[in-house]
Parts: sequence; C-alpha cells; structure tokens
Amino acid sequence: MTPVPGSGTAPHTPGQPSGPESASQHARAGSAAANTELDYHALNAMLNLYDEHGRLQLDRDRQAARQYFLQHVNQNTVFFHNLKEKLDYLVEHGYYEKQVLAQYDFAFIQKLYDHAYARRFRFQTFVGAFKYYTSYTLRTFDGKRYLERYEDRVCMVALALAKGDEAFALNLVDEMIAGRFQPATPTFLNCGKQQRGELVSCFLLRIEDNMESIGRAINSALQLSKRGGGVAFLLSNIRETGAPIKQIENQSSGVIPIMKMLEDAFSYANQLGARQGAGAVYLNAHHPDIMRFLDTKRENADEKIRIKTLSLGVVIPDITFELARDNEPMYLFSPYDVERVYGKPFGDVSISDSYREMVADPRIRKRKINAREFFQTLAEIQFESGYPYIMYEDTVNRANPIQGRINMSNLCSEILQVNTPSTYHDDLGYTHIGKDISCNLGSLNIAQTMDGPDFGKTVETAIRALTAVSDASHIGSVPSIAQGNADSHAIGLGQMNLHGYLAREHIHYGSEEGIDFTNIYFYAVAYHAIRASNQLAIERGTAFKGFEHSTYASGTYFDKYIEQSWQPATERVRTLFEQAGVAIPTQDDWRTLRDSVMAHGLYNQNLQAVPPTGSISYINNATASIHPIASKVEIRKEGKIGRVYYPAPYLSEDTLPYYQDAYEIGPEKIIDTYAAATQHVDQGLSLTLFFRDTATTRDINKAQIHAWRKGIKTIYYVRLRQMALEGTEVEGCVSCTL
Repeated sequence: MTPVPGSGTAPHTPGQPSGPESASQHARAGSAAANTELDYHALNAMLNLYDEHGRLQLDRDRQAARQYFLQHVNQNTVFFHNLKEKLDYLVEHGYYEKQVLAQYDFAFIQKLYDHAYARRFRFQTFVGAFKYYTSYTLRTFDGKRYLERYEDRVCMVALALAKGDEAFALNLVDEMIAGRFQPATPTFLNCGKQQRGELVSCFLLRIEDNMESIGRAINSALQLSKRGGGVAFLLSNIRETGAPIKQIENQSSGVIPIMKMLEDAFSYANQLGARQGAGAVYLNAHHPDIMRFLDTKRENADEKIRIKTLSLGVVIPDITFELARDNEPMYLFSPYDVERVYGKPFGDVSISDSYREMVADPRIRKRKINAREFFQTLAEIQFESGYPYIMYEDTVNRANPIQGRINMSNLCSEILQVNTPSTYHDDLGYTHIGKDISCNLGSLNIAQTMDGPDFGKTVETAIRALTAVSDASHIGSVPSIAQGNADSHAIGLGQMNLHGYLAREHIHYGSEEGIDFTNIYFYAVAYHAIRASNQLAIERGTAFKGFEHSTYASGTYFDKYIEQSWQPATERVRTLFEQAGVAIPTQDDWRTLRDSVMAHGLYNQNLQAVPPTGSISYINNATASIHPIASKVEIRKEGKIGRVYYPAPYLSEDTLPYYQDAYEIGPEKIIDTYAAATQHVDQGLSLTLFFRDTATTRDINKAQIHAWRKGIKTIYYVRLRQMALEGTEVEGCVSCTL
C-alpha cells in the first residue's frame, strides 16, 4: 500500500495545488491505470473463492487494500503542502481543538509526525483500511473527503492524552503505530477533535426502589445515549410486581414497565440517527420478577412485555447452583421486604450468605420455584435469543479487591466495579451523590506485545494512556458517573489477538500449551499493570478513594503470587517468553511490589477488563478479544458496499490447521482458556460461548455449570451455529469448508 502523497508530512508533489479544494485532483495519474484493473471490492471478494490449486487467494486481499487507496482514498484525501498548513487549517475551520496543539512547541509536533510517518505503517487487510476510513478518520464536514491518514489520527490521540508531556507522546505513538496498544473506539475516534463525543462510551448505573431514582435513570439513559454511550442499569432493587406502595397492597408494576421506558429512551436518543441507543438491564436470579424478566426475550412473547432491543443480564449467586444440584426449591424474595429488614437495598445483600435466614424470616415475603426449571428456562431463552448475559455474583465478589459489593455488569459483561446508591430531592436533584461507573478501555495486541522491545514499558504506557482518558473525562450530565470516575480513576486494560498469536506460533487454542501461555501472559500483564499504577500513585502523591480498605492495602491481594511460584508448565511456552525477551515476574518481584503498594497505594481502583473488541481488531489485524475466531474468513455486511471479507491474521497454508473455529473448538476449551486469564484480571472478561447446531439446552446448562466451577465471572452471548449473526458466518462458504 502506497502512502497518501501530500497528507500530513508526506512530500509535496510539484505543481499540486494546496488546500481542501484539491482533493478531487489528488493522485489521478496513479488511479488512471488502476481503472483497468479489478476494483478493491471485487479483489476482496476473491478471498471467498479458491484458486486453481484449491487454495485461498490471500494475496488478493492485500491487492484490494492497495487498490482501495488508489481508487478511493487517494482521490478523496485533502492535500496540504506541509504539516503547519494542515494543522492551521484544521484548527481555524473547527476540526481540531486548538488547546491540544497549544500544549506543545510546533518543532516537537513536527518531530512527532515525522516519527510516526517514518514507521511506514501499512494496513494488512482491506477490511482494516476500510474500517479506519469509514469509522475513525477525520472528514470534511460534508463527509465526502478525508483530512487524516492513520498516522495523523495516532499523533492527535497521543498529543491529546499526553497533555504536554513530550516523552509520553512519543511513547504513545510508538505503541500505537506498532499495533501493540489500541485505545477503544470512543478514545481513538474523538481525541483532539473539536466536534466530538466523549472519550468513554460505556456506563453502569444502579436504580433504587423509588420514583425519583427511576426518573433520574430515564433521564440518564437519554443523556448518555445522546452522547454515544451504552448504558447498563441494575433493576434488582426494584420492588416486585404486586408489592405494596405506601402500605397499599398489589400496587407495584415491577420491573417490566421500567424496562419498556428504558427501551423507548434508548430508541429516542439515537445519536442523530447514526445508530440506535444501546442499553442493558441486570436482575438478580432471586428477584420475584425473574421469570417474567426472562420471558420478555421469548420469540413468541406478548407485545405488551416483549423487549426487542434492550440487552438482559441475570446475576446468579452460588446458592442458586447449589439448590439446583440438590434439587431443592428456589425461593424468590421481595426486595421491598429485604430492604426493610436488612436496612440496605436487595442488590447489596449477599443472597448466598443470607439465603437460609431469609427463607426462615416471616417478615420477608417469598415464593418458590423449581431451581432446575429456572436453569432450563435460562437455557431455553439463550437458545432462542443469545440472552441473557450471566454474572456469577459470588465468584465476582470473592475476587473483588475493593470494599463493597459488585451487583451488576455492563453492556458487554466485562466491567465489574463497586457502586453505591444516590438519594434525590423531589425535583430529582441530588441530596447525596453516590458512585456509578464509566468504562475506560483500550487493548493490547498480544502478538505485537510479545514481539515488542519492552513488554513492561508497553503495559505501563497503556496504563498511563487509559489513566489520561479517565483524568480527561467528566460526564457532568450524570453527576454520579462523574463522582465515580473522580473517586476511582478506574480503567480497563484489555487484550486481543490471542488466537492469532497462538496460530502464528503453531499452538492450538484450548490446548495445554495454549492455556499455559494464556496463564503466564496475563500473569505478567497483571504485574506490570499494578506496578504502573503504583508508580502513578507515587508520582501524584495520591491513591484512589478507599484504597486503605482494599486487599491491596492489607497486602493480602498479593498472597497468591508470593506464596507460590508462577512459571510456565510447558517447555514450549517457556521458550516463547525467553525468545521474546519477556521476563516472568518472580516471587521476589511481587514482594517488592507488594511493599511499595502498601506504602504508596495505587492510583487506579481497577486496572484490567477484557472487552469483546470489534473495529479496533480489524485495524490492528487481530483476532477479537481472547476468544477463538468464528470463521477463518469472516464475512461482514458493511452498509452500501455489501459483503466484505476478513481473513484471520497470519492465515496461511502453514497456520490453517491451528485455526479451528469457535464452534469446532466448543465451549469447554474456551471456558478453560478464559479461566486461566480470569485469575489475573481484577474485573471481567467478555466471554461468548459457541455451540454447534446439534446443541441442546442441556449442553448450554452443562457449559454454565462448567464455567461456574472454573471460576468464570461472566458470560456474554451464547451463540449457536445456525443463529450466528450476519457478518460472522455463512453456511457453505470458506469458513465452513476449510
């Protein structure tokens, strides 16, 4: 792929006019010859066809990427003579934030751009280039012409997050251009732009059992969705259908009407028509409305209760599995009564700890259902719709190093943080601002991080970048979100390209060596992430609010790393780390880190969370998150262009045997892989389970139980091969026949 001439610091073409008006004249000579060749769409489509030798035509995709630049990008990119002319224009015309550039001398900015362009970045696939130019790059206000190349976007992100720190800006450019670290979409998309959305776009809010909190939640759904956010709400505290209101029996309508109002709010605040608002709701399995809650996703549900676009999540404590195992009845408890008796909302009570006590307490109304039938219904709904998500409540809270209770997750089921309630005046103003949650994410590319020159520096740079996003975020429209962010400085460092790396190294996903690598890799990341946050606390002289009550402060968090040695169990994985020059932290390393953390604290309350990753995986030539591929050649539907094809990273005749798809691999090996990573991640991992078309609800229940026993914290979607979403697989194509 040839760089776009005239953009950023690229050399000036003699006789080329400058300024935006020149876009349509750009690179015509180069494109004239290309017009006689196949266009980029046709070349990309050839990925789904075999050549005369029965092999994938992977070279055609690389040709498609080149043709995409020749036939489309180059012709529609605005030309500038030099960087200063470009930046002056973008500031003066309202494209870039002046204050971002004003933090630096222009000589340094020129140096940074030159440094980025010298790396000669190339998109490895057509879809990678296409996703960048359709979803991320800065365009003219009419949307017709491009004002940035990839290097320009990387530099603006670095300049915005570094806040005048030149060394940090250079480090960030190095990590992003090399593909080792990639900020999440809202950060990468919006940094440095004057007309922009928030740098974070995922939020979690609790709802209390009163009309003021419900009203505030609807308003928050509108405000956050308008700003491009996905929002999850906790419904467990809401009194059940038929509960009393002001001591008058049978008055409450339960959780379903609230779900309907939230769904309407997300539909209305649809981000200027760009996309539908996105929301999720979580309910405890022992809430009396749980079966009606699940029924809202049945294919034949009555329209009065059917929930079409809202995502559902169920919070399941250990006791629920134990009741099903022992074939005991499963009691559902009135949140209204539980709050009266225990003096705290239902969602803040440990059901497992209090279950027998609540069953015996006559002050708490309750009814019983069959525990095994509950799990059967759960599997039926997942079989039909892929929902609900599952959060294993007690597993999550046993691993939680922070004081307080985690009672919900987010839209992608990887954020697991403590929240606290707010209280309100009648006019919905706050009498007390509690603590709600915003998700601040970015991911490392495992393959590139292992290839990089300094593993620890890569992790530290990522932690500092995410912290900069947290420091820059203030969601004033929802004060409880702003309060939570200010108190916790919570971030979520994720990972992607696990399957890509394993295949490249000729290791099967879910094999002994694959699980061993996952364990040691996440172990090393955890060490360097905590070390980086500790260094931030030392530099800034402060720790997150409540640090003194955490297991970090007591030192007990580190026991599992100090009391045993964590080393590769297989020679292959030991060799991989030795060849990469990645030192595996020792027990003494952890002792030293523990002592420093106990003395100085951590700046970030939470450090890791593994999201599903989507577009950022394509532009980084990575497999999504740490789950296996859904198909060897992924088929996506992209607006007007139609179907596009994305080959798995490093796919070749050599790596083909190591690219079993997720349906072939099956849920057990995926769960085992995630379990290896989970023990080193303080929050959650977005885990999708894949089943073959012969699967039954019993198979889904077995996977749920296996996940619970292995210490998995959450389950995201359940996917059956015949119900796979458009864009991940088409029966009969390359993905099913290789």
